[in-house]
Amino acid sequence: MSRQDMTIYEHIGELRKRLIIVVVFLFLAMIAGLFMAEPVIHYLQHADEAKALTLNAFRVTDPLKIYFQTAFVIAFILTSPMILYQLWAFVSPGLYEKERKVTLSYIPLSVVLFLAGLSFSYLVLFPYIIHFMMKLSGDLNIEQVIGINEYFQFLFQITLPFGILFQLPVVTMFLTRLGIITPMFLAQVRRYAYFILLVIAGLITPPDVISQLIVMVPLVILYEISIWISKVSYKKVLQAELTAENEN
Repeated sequence: MSRQDMTIYEHIGELRKRLIIVVVFLFLAMIAGLFMAEPVIHYLQHADEAKALTLNAFRVTDPLKIYFQTAFVIAFILTSPMILYQLWAFVSPGLYEKERKVTLSYIPLSVVLFLAGLSFSYLVLFPYIIHFMMKLSGDLNIEQVIGINEYFQFLFQITLPFGILFQLPVVTMFLTRLGIITPMFLAQVRRYAYFILLVIAGLITPPDVISQLIVMVPLVILYEISIWISKVSYKKVLQAELTAENEN
């Protein structure tokens, strides 16, 4: 049955089925995350950025909170391929057979980009921000007493958004394939997109120009790559429509 032939209740039932699968897989991944959380926390505590800091627990529940937060982040990363697959399975009935195969191949690329975003933010951006903050504290003669809860929350706040932002090329390919956006539209709204990216860079970085540039430059590059990818996808969509017309 194609997506167009389904009733609204069948759409809701299909969405409910996909959500249940994701929730079950997330629950299983959470169990695995509980076993993996402790070594991950130890690794992050002994990283170069954390070695220079004295991390304190200001509440009795802080260690437990960090433990479950880390386990959930691990579970989310493990579940991300399944989430992408269920999203694809939900929209795939509305695609041509060839488009289904092509869009299914986006899932591994999306996972790679997500991990690339996490790696970039953790290895490049996060160390710079920590060093910037420590230098600023020294210049102002402020002795920082850092809570471990605040440290890990700040770490997740910096890294996870980048994993999501690095999905921009894949999202662009997918939406172009669905006919929702075109490369002409992306080029037309480039200035507004840059402004939005600048706002995002300002929200997740300290108020200094260098850190905002560190964030802004890869985001702009990703956007330009997305336009190019959209052009390639758009040509393939036109070719597919032309082929379908000729067959009819």
